[in-house]
Amino acid sequence: MSGTRSLVVGSGGLLGGALVRELTARDRRVHRVAVPWDDSAAVPAVIAEAVLHLVESGPGSEWSLYWTAGTGVVATGEAEFETEQRVVEATLAEIERVLPSGTSGTLFFASSAGATYAGNPAPPFSEDSETAPLAPYGRGKLRLEDTFRDFAASSGHRLLIGRISNLYGPGQNIAKPQGLISQLAAARLDGRPSNIYVPLHTVRDYLFVDDAGAMIVDAVDLVEDLEAGSSLLKIFAAQEGVSISGIIAMLEKVMDRSLDIVSGHDPAAVYQALDLRFRSTQLTQVDARSLTSLEEGVRRTVAALQTAPRDS
Repeated sequence: MSGTRSLVVGSGGLLGGALVRELTARDRRVHRVAVPWDDSAAVPAVIAEAVLHLVESGPGSEWSLYWTAGTGVVATGEAEFETEQRVVEATLAEIERVLPSGTSGTLFFASSAGATYAGNPAPPFSEDSETAPLAPYGRGKLRLEDTFRDFAASSGHRLLIGRISNLYGPGQNIAKPQGLISQLAAARLDGRPSNIYVPLHTVRDYLFVDDAGAMIVDAVDLVEDLEAGSSLLKIFAAQEGVSISGIIAMLEKVMDRSLDIVSGHDPAAVYQALDLRFRSTQLTQVDARSLTSLEEGVRRTVAALQTAPRDS
């Protein structure tokens, strides 16, 4: 299988951590790398050396690289994504330079379904839907998708691009302005009000992070049959829309207390679509599974927040 030995770039993040857990549970050999993201000039050599070590750490060509690292959120400005683009381009060029000729593995790049389809007025969205990003975040993701495609084509690696819906679960970084479920739960636990900047009928697709990890590893294993240098795009989603009012009601049920919701204004709200539902048509065998229910996922998320240290 393509994931016999794997390197997860971004293993400290929500999705990266889930992939490490899933790969470990399957008895795969998992490599991680401490990336000096604050020193962009050093990043390419550090990651390329880790990839070279991965390739040389076992016989055969069965290796995979999961890229789950990413900068910014929906409200982040253009300049930060330009920096990320340059770092990724330099890193992929360095990987291609250091790897032995003829080396071929399987790559996964984590992109964003919501950000790339946000301006398309016709949900539910599939892999065939026209992309229409509203924010620099979405435009940056699409540009990175193309960068990884070009790299796969020139280097002979197989590539899976995963456009992922709204991830949630234990371990979400609530210091970043994202992750509605975790943000609402943390605010209630801290006795703070929650500011909501979009209508409560806004619909999103919430995918529990451990489900996402399992689906992605399955999909990466499947794309090892692709021709060298080819790419495939898949949406990873629960394929069920839930409104913000529905999320609030579920949290109030699980926490057995009312949430203090305050309607507010944020200029970045213009980047938020009202309806982001998805229907994947690629590798559909990956979707044929029982997913963690929203209630159970919310329970696990709240339980983790209750024991996690954070500033009040």
